[in-house]
Amino acid sequence: MEIDEREITDPALMRVAEAVAAGRRLGRELAMVAMTSPDVVGLGAIADWLRRQMHGRKVYYVLNRHVNYSNVCSNRCAFCAFWREPDAPDAYTRSPRELGEELASGPRVDEVHVVGSCNPGLELEYYEELLRELGKAQPWAVLKAFTAVEVDYMARVSGLSPAQVLERLKAAGLKAMPGGGAEVFSPRVRAKLCPSKTSGERWLEIMATAHQMGIRTNATMLFGHIETPAERVDHLMKLRELQDRTGGFMAFIPLVFHPANTRLAHIPKAGGAQQLRVIAASRLILDNFPHIKAYWVMLGPKPTQLALNFGANDVDGTVVAENITHEAGATSPRGMSESQLVHLVRSAGLEPVRRGGLYEVVHEH
Repeated sequence: MEIDEREITDPALMRVAEAVAAGRRLGRELAMVAMTSPDVVGLGAIADWLRRQMHGRKVYYVLNRHVNYSNVCSNRCAFCAFWREPDAPDAYTRSPRELGEELASGPRVDEVHVVGSCNPGLELEYYEELLRELGKAQPWAVLKAFTAVEVDYMARVSGLSPAQVLERLKAAGLKAMPGGGAEVFSPRVRAKLCPSKTSGERWLEIMATAHQMGIRTNATMLFGHIETPAERVDHLMKLRELQDRTGGFMAFIPLVFHPANTRLAHIPKAGGAQQLRVIAASRLILDNFPHIKAYWVMLGPKPTQLALNFGANDVDGTVVAENITHEAGATSPRGMSESQLVHLVRSAGLEPVRRGGLYEVVHEH
């Protein structure tokens, strides 16, 4: 199968297509062409070709559940609608036992996705107990918990190194880590939007440490706010460099910024063409990432189906009860059933594959 060059109208994209077809890595110049080309359909055709080369017609999903243990956070990021001050009327911190009981009484899942906040009132022992309670509730599930930002915060409040924190979390049941907190690595963007948050370099260091310890992780990029195309490319290049060194990333998830109820509510949400451009460019630039995820919660079900033809090969999972994006105005469902996910993939003309939390195949439909 060859790339159909008839779908490409931007002459600059022809050079990208030639490089991809020849198996050559995109350098910065061609990466910028991919990230800025007005020919989104042509870009999608190249990314779709590469996706099919890597995965055929298979698209992955997982039976998973999101767990948010607290929304009290000291970072106060401008793009976040989830965080609360400790004395806010809707601030919460849930007990590990309560969360474990809730997980035990809910549907069986293969992955538990745990993220929360940088809560100054919590000690490292809380997170260890949380992992143990969740592990007892569904011992077969992969516990994918705590972003690099949360791990860095645990290290600071406990006086330990990130490696020591990860050792303790791993002993308590941690199997993998989500990719949140990366936002955009640009110091300019972080100084404006999240000056209190872990730096991009520190995020990369902690992920490298996790990989060296055998903890697989994901990676993300939040786009559609004040970042530039060049800053997006820089972000992806740094992820690619780390993956070259460690091979520890499982998937990359481009996260579209939702502005409602944030301090950036005046910024319009990125349009469909922009979302598809970033997803397709990410597939082409991150040639060493096995999976690109179209996160249906942020995109919506129909745009997710489009993304599966623009380089993405994973749709995330059942989720059950999503809170963070919905605080920022998401109108997608808070969860999906397995049958809905299977239908979503099949309706896009592709083959659904149920995976586990570490991308092991559980069932091929």
